[in-house]
This record gives sequence, structure tokens and C-alpha cells, in this order.
Amino acid sequence: MNYPPAIIAEAAVNGLLTGSVYALVALGLTLVYGVLHIINFAHGVLLTCAMFAVWGLVTFTGISPYAAILPLAAVFFGLGYLLQRYLIGPASHGDDGNILLITLGLSIAIENALLAAFHGDTRNIPGDFGFEVAPVGPMMISQPKMIAFAASLIVALLLWLLLARTDTGRAIRAVAKEKLGAGLMGVSVGHIFGITFGLGCACLAVAACLLIPSFYVNPRVGNAFVLVAFTIVVLGGMGSVPGALCGGLFIGMVESLGGLFLGDSLGQLGIFVIFILVLLFRPAGLFGARA
Repeated sequence: MNYPPAIIAEAAVNGLLTGSVYALVALGLTLVYGVLHIINFAHGVLLTCAMFAVWGLVTFTGISPYAAILPLAAVFFGLGYLLQRYLIGPASHGDDGNILLITLGLSIAIENALLAAFHGDTRNIPGDFGFEVAPVGPMMISQPKMIAFAASLIVALLLWLLLARTDTGRAIRAVAKEKLGAGLMGVSVGHIFGITFGLGCACLAVAACLLIPSFYVNPRVGNAFVLVAFTIVVLGGMGSVPGALCGGLFIGMVESLGGLFLGDSLGQLGIFVIFILVLLFRPAGLFGARA
């Protein structure tokens, strides 16, 4: 089917905007991998929890989802810190394999608790946030997605500044490179692990606030986003923050254009084709270092 160039450009731009939020979800995942060197299987369910938290705040207090960004980011940072420092870390006994099992078990337990509390119903926030559009030249662009794009870039920039210009960031990078050496130099490795996990959860809270105006929420919604996030992390390079950002933007465009040309049911086909090709020909990802 032949589409006018304006339609294709609009789909590409909307995909780019959606991809910025995908990148934010992937940032938390790649940050945890880069420092703790483990895959956090609870990442998707923690995103679901954050989306339910935003939905509850907006529904029962009437505040804007964007006004919830700072308080929820702080709450989820604390939640992530506590989970890593006082549950995941102690229960793992220093074995990375145990961490994988613990986060998987945590994911199953939280998801079932959400199903018991909210059943399988799909929920949206009240109001017409998702239908607001703004003209950009000949294109009509979703306002929530434009806000999400700007906010995601700001969060990515703040995260880069934290890692590059602060003592905490230097400690995080030191632990990521060599945790034993960092510990011998006086860095509290357990504390840095907790901060890193907390930052990953804070990214999820921000992503939830940006997603909820345009997406529904149910107890399993996080799984769909985390599958895309895994693809982004592999594409950009495991542990690479710039790779997660660039990979998210690219995957968003692929998904949007795939949906335009192949239909909604096959829109994500291109994502997983790219995932397989990257694993075959560039296992380290576009920005990752080879082992």
C-alpha cells in the first residue's frame, strides 16, 4: 500500500516519541545490568506497579500524571533501594544465579498479588489526555508523546550527569568496572548496588507517568514493555546508557512504521527480527564492548 510521505513522516515521528519512553524503561534495565551484572526479571512487574500507582493517584486525587513524576520517582527510588539492599542482596548470598531466581520469584509474587487485587481488568485514567494533539507542520502529533519525549531526554541527561560528574556516579562506575577493587578503596558496594537498583526503579516511575496518559494499565502490562526493553538493551549494548537511548528511539520508529505497513498485529515483527539479527551479527550491541 502506498502512503503519502506526510503519513509516513507522521508515523516515524510518533514512533520516535514513543521510543523515547521505551528508552527510559530500558535505561533502568541496562543500568542495573551494567553495575550488578544481572538481568532484573522483576523489571516489568515493577513498571506495572508504577503504572498502577500513577493510575490510583490520578483517579482518586485528580492530579495530573505529570505532577506525580517527582514524588513517585522518589518513592520508587526508595523502594528499589530497599529491595536490593535488604531483600535481593542478602537473599542472593553473593551468587548472581540466585539474584536471577529471586527477581523472577519476586516478579511472579507481585504479579499474582496485582491480579488478586485488580483482577484482569484494563484501566485508563479519566479525562482525555491521550487524545490531545498538536499541529507540527502538516503533521498532527500526540501532545502526551511530545511531553514524554522531552521528559525522557531530560531524565537521560540527568542520569548521564549523575554518572559522569558526581562522586556517586564515579562510585557507580567503579563498582561496575571492578567491585572488589572499589570495595578495597572504601566504596560501600552494597550501598552502590542499592542506589543503582533504586535509580532503575525511579526510571520506571517516570516512564509510568509518561505512559499512563496514552496507554492502559492491567496487572500484566509491564511484560509487553519489558520485552521491548530487552531488545533495546541488546541492540544498544548491555550496560550502555547511550545505547539504550539510541536503541529506544530506533525501535520506536521500527514499531511505528511496521504497524503502518504491516498492520497493528504485525507491527512488532520488525523489532524481533532486529533482535535476532543483532544477536547473530553484533552480539555486543551497537555501543557495547566486546568481551
